[in-house]
This record gives sequence, C-alpha cells and structure tokens, in this order.
Amino acid sequence: MATARLPAITQKQVISFLPPRPQDSHKGQFGTVAIIGGNTGMIGASLLAGRAALKLGAGCVHIGLLAENAPGVDMQQAELMLHQAKTALNLPKLDVMAIGCGMGTDLAAQKILHDALKLEVTLVLDADALNMLTMRPDLRSLLVTRKAASVITPHPGEAARLLGIETEGIQAARAASAQELARRLNCHVVLKGAGSLCVSREGKIWLNNTGNPGMSGPGMGDVLSGMIAAFIAQGLSVEQAMLLAVHLHGAAGDTLAQQQASIGMTASEVTEWSRWLLNQWIKS
Repeated sequence: MATARLPAITQKQVISFLPPRPQDSHKGQFGTVAIIGGNTGMIGASLLAGRAALKLGAGCVHIGLLAENAPGVDMQQAELMLHQAKTALNLPKLDVMAIGCGMGTDLAAQKILHDALKLEVTLVLDADALNMLTMRPDLRSLLVTRKAASVITPHPGEAARLLGIETEGIQAARAASAQELARRLNCHVVLKGAGSLCVSREGKIWLNNTGNPGMSGPGMGDVLSGMIAAFIAQGLSVEQAMLLAVHLHGAAGDTLAQQQASIGMTASEVTEWSRWLLNQWIKS
C-alpha cells in the first residue's frame, strides 16, 4: 500500500482521545510511569524520556538507571524519582514502562529486559531494547508471547535489523514493513522517519504528516517514548497514545521550525513545545 493512500492522523482526531481533567484531580488519577535505561555515559537519554513523560501529564514518573555512577536526583527536574534499574523494575502499581533509552546491551541490560518482558504491564520498547531483541531470539519470543500490550518504536535501521533485511528494503516498503513487524512481534509499532507510521497490533495503519528535518537530532526518540508512556499512564489505549504522541511530537517540531529553529533544534525544546501545544489544543 502506498503511504499516500494511508489514513492520516489529524489533530482533531487525537485531541479527542484525552478527556478533560476533573476539578478535584490528584496525581494518582494520571498514572505511574517507569523509564528504564541510562547506562554509563547515556543517563541523559532516560532523563529526556522521563521529563517528557512528566511534562505530558503522567502523575508519577520513576527512572531506573543502570549506570553505576547514577545520580540520586535530576537537578533540572527534581519531581522525577530516580532509582537503580532493578528497583524501578519492581515498583508496585505501575501502569506503563518505557525501556531501552540509553540502556546499552551488556549482560546486565539483557537481564533487565528479560525480566521486564515477563511483567504484566504495558511496555514501550525503544533504542537498545530493540537492539537486544535483534541479538537474542529468546527475548523476541518473550515479546511475541506477552499478554500485556507492547509498542516498539524503531527507526528504519532498527526495523531492518528486526526483520533481517537491509534498511533500503524498509524505506522502499515502509507500510508493509511496519505491518510485518506488528505481525511477527505481536505488538503495536511506530516506524519513525519522514512520514512516521503507526500500526496497531491487529495491523491497522496510519500515516503521520507532522515533523521536519530539524528533528533529526539526538534524544528525539527518547522524548517520543516518554510521551507515549505518559498518555498510556493517563488511561488512553496504546493505539490512542501512540497516535497522539507521534502527531503532537511532530507538530511541536514544526512549531519550532516556524520559529526559525530548524537547525540546532533539541529534544528538550520539543518536550516544552509539545506541552504548550497540547494545552493549546485542549483549549481550542
């Protein structure tokens, strides 16, 4: 199927997913997110995901870090709760876990992913989690047989490795490739890139038309993972959460580009503009 003929995600569609908050709201109503990753030298990836989850509305956000020298507090975002990865893996009352951002692929990371795949909690898998799925068929089998929902967010290179083909093959048949990933791995899929594609576990597919070349920078995928997790925590279905997050993420980048910031755009700025845009959409 040519991507031009796919149903496009719209602002009107996605903003309808998020219900208004009651006047007597409290944080317990908006879910608990765990972000697992942040190995040595890559702590920032998990912090970016955690900050995005917090600023897009999750009630509580925990970050589990693998690095031995991990900080005990995020001085820029003290509302985040930082732990060792094993501690975060066993948190009670967890609604969703995003795993893989800056995680590395060493044996400790593989063990954490193995244990996470056995949890009865919704998972968002990105970055090194996808690399480890490529490395270890047993981890892929755990993903396929999970009863809880899973969403993977590969870029074309990661998608190619998961399917055992060249990146050019993914780009030549993006829709078919994304649907094949959903079928093989029994999960929801966000195939990132120009014209990101969202595929439900059942194979339903949508095209996203927001986003621009300025977003081809570090940390953008980490922010997107945190946003998807935030919306799942707030009670949206995985399908709704990925559609809202992907469309909003790209729209925030487009707003930044319109401010003459397409070169040097940062993932942190996309988080801030995503929060601003979401609130504007809700008011309109």
